[in-house]
Amino acid sequence: MNNSYHDDEHESIKPFFLKGCGIIIAVIVLLIAGFLFTLGILSVVNKVSPVDLLKGVDSQSQTTTMPQKPGEETNTGSTKALLEEKKESSEASLQGFNNAITKLVEEVTPSVVNIAVKVRAADGSLGEGVGSGVIFSEDGYIITNNHVVGDAEEIIVRTGGGNEYVAKLVGTNVDTDIAVIKINENNLKKASFTSINNVKVGEIVIAVGSPFAIEQTVTMGVVSAKGREIAVSSDTLPMVDLIQTDTAINPGNSGGPLINIAGQVIGINTLIFSPSGTNAGIGFAIPSDTAINIASQIIKYGRAMIPYMGIEMGENTTDTEGIFVSLAIKGFPADNAGIKSGDIITKFDGEPLRTNFELLAQMLRHNVGDAVQIEINRNGSVLVLKVTLVESPVTAQSTTTTAAPGAN
Repeated sequence: MNNSYHDDEHESIKPFFLKGCGIIIAVIVLLIAGFLFTLGILSVVNKVSPVDLLKGVDSQSQTTTMPQKPGEETNTGSTKALLEEKKESSEASLQGFNNAITKLVEEVTPSVVNIAVKVRAADGSLGEGVGSGVIFSEDGYIITNNHVVGDAEEIIVRTGGGNEYVAKLVGTNVDTDIAVIKINENNLKKASFTSINNVKVGEIVIAVGSPFAIEQTVTMGVVSAKGREIAVSSDTLPMVDLIQTDTAINPGNSGGPLINIAGQVIGINTLIFSPSGTNAGIGFAIPSDTAINIASQIIKYGRAMIPYMGIEMGENTTDTEGIFVSLAIKGFPADNAGIKSGDIITKFDGEPLRTNFELLAQMLRHNVGDAVQIEINRNGSVLVLKVTLVESPVTAQSTTTTAAPGAN
């Protein structure tokens, strides 16, 4: 009887023991799984391997956080060495970029000048103004804006080296806002220029000038857009082909250069859009193509000679992209070449055209006397005609040439 009781007792204890062992094993497995899961999450967050995490390696400091026992050598494994190499490479890249920018500025600033002017106000009082300029030639020709020096009675140029000169006004053009002044000096460091065709939206650019008369100020941004057009006044042609930038441009930057990271001038800073009159991240520069062409004309002829082909443009309601010719003025180049009313100009000297502004932009890149190929669409037929450009009778009247009193 007793033996039977003890046998029953053993039989009841055995399954209970096995069940308890199973629970303990399951708990241990869950704890290990939870630890491994947590280790995996922490390794991802800290951007290190689970092994390095167990060793106490921090992804930012790359140093071990485990206490070092006396006499124990520091772990300098291959993983740490590789991470340190990457860190050094990153620093070298940033330092290289920084060095490149500072070197670029050092090379460019000798070609940028400060321009101080005295202007007679309507009431007869003499006011002062400030702007910037770019050295165009070694013998003292400087490009700036018409609105900086066009009405000046006195022009003082100060170079980056601190030398001051009285300048004379060689000529200006109100339509493009380009002016040329000259100082009596040789062996100046002239700027390097490049075409807007070589400029891409998003490129890093630098503006150098004298905002608020603070000379040799450098600001940096990007090319925000190309080919902008702005109607400044009803008395002048619209400004076309402008470069838009978010580089800080303020009063006093006018006439100064907008340069690329190769140190080349891509444009001449001219105006800003701003409700306050100061930088709001929307500035504009005249492309170098237009600036140097107009400047060269002023130096050669004493005035700008804007090319003209003699057409009136209308709204293009056809399916053909281009410039709709509403009238070819009799006796002018377009008429002489055979262009007729109703023709659509699709290309100017090989450059595709979409808007009237683009045609004007192309004209400003050319000179009087240039023979250009004009592609037209006439009732579905494509014709290529040769047109020799003449000077615009309208813009010739708006071009002025003066000299600063007392200038050499």
